[in-house]
Amino acid sequence: MRALIIGYGRMGKLVASLCPEYGLEVAGTVDIAEAGSPEKWPEADVAIDFSTADAVSKNVRQLADRRINAVIGTTGWGAYEADVRRLVQEAGIGVVAAPNFALGVNLFVALAERAAELFAAQPAFGAWIHEAHHAAKRDAPSGTALLLESAIKGRAYGRPIDVSSTRAGAIPGTHTIGFDAAGETITLTHTARDRSGFARGALEAARWVHGRRGWFTMKDVLGI
Repeated sequence: MRALIIGYGRMGKLVASLCPEYGLEVAGTVDIAEAGSPEKWPEADVAIDFSTADAVSKNVRQLADRRINAVIGTTGWGAYEADVRRLVQEAGIGVVAAPNFALGVNLFVALAERAAELFAAQPAFGAWIHEAHHAAKRDAPSGTALLLESAIKGRAYGRPIDVSSTRAGAIPGTHTIGFDAAGETITLTHTARDRSGFARGALEAARWVHGRRGWFTMKDVLGI
C-alpha cells in the first residue's frame, strides 16, 4: 500500500517513519506550502491527514476527486464535518476519522461508557473531565475530551459534566474522567507518554480502511 502523508509536521514525520513497520510505502508528503497545489500530489492508496483544521475539507475534496481513502487525524474541524461527510458519500470513498487514534484512548472511551452506565443510577456522584496538553495545542477542550463527554452522556448520564483544560509546556496528552460524591472519588486516567500511540493507531486505521467505503471511527477499526 502507498500512503500519502498530508501535513508534514511532527506527527506527519512520525507517521512516515513508522510506515515500513505497517507494510506501507510512503508515496509522498504534502506540507503547508504544497497543500494548495493538488496537481503535485502523488498517487496513493490511502492518505493520512495530520494537517490543520481549516485544511481538512479542502484536502478531502482533492482526495475524493482522486478516489483515495483517508485517515483524518487532525482535530478542531467539527464545523466542517457535515460538508466532509457529504464529499465522502458522494465520492464513495472510505474515511476513518477520530479525534484520537491511540488504541489505548479508544479502549479508555469504552471504559468511560461503561462507567457512565453504572454511575447514571447513582445521583450522589457528579462527573468531571480534565485534559492537559502542550502549550501549542490550539483547540480546548481537546477533541478527545469532547469524545469522552459525548460517550458519557450517550450512556444515559443526564447530569452536568464539568470539562476543563490545561495548556502548558510539552505535555503530550493526559485525560482524566472522575465521579465524585461527598465521601469518595473515583478517577480513570489515560496518559500519553509520547505521540507514537497516535501515529500507530492512524497506521492501523490506514491498513484497515483499504478497500472499504463509508464513514468510520476507531470503534469500527477495533470492533468495539
